[in-house]
Amino acid sequence: MPAEGPALRAAFLDFASLGPVDLDLAGLRAALPGITLHDHTDRDERRGRLASCEVALVNKVDVDAALLAEAPRLRYIGLAATGIDNVDVTAARARGIAVTNIRNYCAPSVVQHVFGLILALTLRLREYDALLAAGGWQRSRDFCLLDYPSRELAGKTLGIVGLGNLGQSVARVAQAFGMRVLAAARDPGAAAPAGIERVPWPDVLDQVDVLSLHCPLTPATRHLMNADSLARLRPGSLLINTARGALVDPQALLAALQGGHLGGAGIDVLDAEPPVNGHPLLEARLPNLIVTPHIAWAARESRQRALDEVVANVRAWQAGERRNRVD
Repeated sequence: MPAEGPALRAAFLDFASLGPVDLDLAGLRAALPGITLHDHTDRDERRGRLASCEVALVNKVDVDAALLAEAPRLRYIGLAATGIDNVDVTAARARGIAVTNIRNYCAPSVVQHVFGLILALTLRLREYDALLAAGGWQRSRDFCLLDYPSRELAGKTLGIVGLGNLGQSVARVAQAFGMRVLAAARDPGAAAPAGIERVPWPDVLDQVDVLSLHCPLTPATRHLMNADSLARLRPGSLLINTARGALVDPQALLAALQGGHLGGAGIDVLDAEPPVNGHPLLEARLPNLIVTPHIAWAARESRQRALDEVVANVRAWQAGERRNRVD
């Protein structure tokens, strides 16, 4: 049985990643009295900060086998994220260290970000904002400007890759806009939520006006959107990626945008974050490309739910329960 809360020596290694300035920390401090909250932890600081810890909370800090071997008291790793690729779960299991993640905490935030990107691209909001800043409306002889024709979402087709909680949440809002929803499926005959059609991946590419990615990054999905798959999309279609950056080949995406085949792209994730060495999608400065800094999940309410889920996992582990265990 794990040690009781007050006896636990705990540290959160990258607490700043939750943007905690506007969050309620009472639950965290009650579950782990005396927890040390580090805003950031560099690779060479990890060993010292975990050497005497029994509980480690992390978001993106790497916890590899070598680090685990140098943390003899560690009994629990709580991830403040769904992805677990930064923790060596196999090594943790061999050491008897419990590992948990958090799930289904950010759907409302992600959904509104997805449609914020879709609407900004469809309504050409950036172009009109720039046109007005340059005095275009003031010089017009007409009551409105129609320089950048917009389109309605009603009657259009949305394709979704990854029909988990996020994908289904996006689908429901798309249906409210009057869109048809297709979901890529390995088994097209599998049951789907009401109003969603499961179809083979090539058929999704052939039929959609907007494609939104919500799948995990695996060897099979790396560069899922490459030159071939992008070319198969309908001319003028939109690509939205709020999942993982490496799902999209950035050079292929730029070529599709610059060549006029794609109508636009909304990208919230890159294959290297932060992009300290630059990135082609940041340097392109295309009017039909919107890049945001991995913030789709980050509404205040979503970040609070994330922290509350971390606390709930800690409490469950303290009680000997296996809530959200990934080990």
